Parts: sequence; structure tokens; C-alpha cells
Amino acid sequence: MTADERGLMYHRFVAAQVRKAFAEISKGNWEAMVAGMAPSFTYRFYGDHALAGERHTHDALRRWWERCFRLLPNTRFDVQDVLVAGWPWDTRVATAVTVDVGVVDGSRYQNVVHQFLRMKWGKITEVRTLEDTAVLEKTLDRLAAAGFEEAHAAPITDS
Repeated sequence: MTADERGLMYHRFVAAQVRKAFAEISKGNWEAMVAGMAPSFTYRFYGDHALAGERHTHDALRRWWERCFRLLPNTRFDVQDVLVAGWPWDTRVATAVTVDVGVVDGSRYQNVVHQFLRMKWGKITEVRTLEDTAVLEKTLDRLAAAGFEEAHAAPITDS
């Protein structure tokens, strides 16, 4: 087997693992994703809202996922694209994912999420999440107006 063939096989394996992780999160099992983080990592969700911020600890990331599922329960991810580059010691992954949520106020939330990940030896060292923050902020504003105060809470960080 050539190096190119080994690389292609590795990239397919990583893409399948990423798809599996989103499927698990869609089942409510976000703990599998937390377990996939390296001991030292950065998890950044862009924006200026209750789900934004940067986390570096497994505890903060768990609290963030708990908030996500309190505000946006029954979240379903549909992975459109997974692009993988690099080798096990320095893997880069880009995803395009649609999200569809039954929100706690009974409405629906739909958006497109792009994530950029870095991995080393099978563990995630960096996640940068971008989505249409205007759409997300409208949903969070509506939830806050309906009495869900956490929708306007400060971002969860390591402190």
C-alpha cells in the first residue's frame, strides 16, 4: 500500500468518526464528544451570546453542552461535508453541518454550522465553531423574552 493510499484510508476513517460523533450528539450523547478531547484543548464558539465563548477544560465543556441541550433540546445534526487533511500527528478537519432543533418554547431552530478541528493522535486539540449568529441570537432573544433567562446568560468559560 502506498503512502497516498494509507493517507486516503486514514482520512476516510477520520471522516467516518466525525460523522459518528455528530450522530451520537444527535442522540443526546454529547459526553462521547467531550471524551474525545485531548487533555489540553481549545473549544471556541464564535459570537456574543449565551453559547459563545472559549473553553479549555472538560468541566466547562460539559456545562456548555448541558446548557445547549437545555435551551435547544432534541438537536439533530445532518453532516453535509467532512474534509480531512494531514496525518495522525497533525490532522485538520472541516465540516459543514445543518442543525435542526425543537426549541424549548415549541418553535424550530435551523441553521448551518461550520466547524474546524485539529487533532493529534486521535484526540481533538482545537474546535472552532461558526454559524449564522444572527439566526442563533434571534432564537436566544425569543427564548429570553419567553422567560428562559439562561438564553441571555454569560458565556460558559473555564472560570
